[in-house]
Amino acid sequence: MYIIVIGWLYITVLMAATEKTLVAGILSLIFYGLTPVALFLWVFGTPARRRAHRAAARSRLPQSDSADEIVSDVVSDVDRRDAKQDQ
Repeated sequence: MYIIVIGWLYITVLMAATEKTLVAGILSLIFYGLTPVALFLWVFGTPARRRAHRAAARSRLPQSDSADEIVSDVVSDVDRRDAKQDQ
């Protein structure tokens, strides 16, 4: 992915260097070079950002030992005493 960016910036720098005025060269570099590269990196970097966000969210979750311990914590003996039979 980065080889595409490097190649595109090389071409746009050469294209900006051949412009007649300095202002035209700078505008060519910005509009033909930096803006498309920024958009390209943002679009193709989205999956990596999404993976990093999910990994960070997973690392913040508390680690539980097993499902049996979770159930025993939620449903204790005190809760079972209040249960009534169906009518």
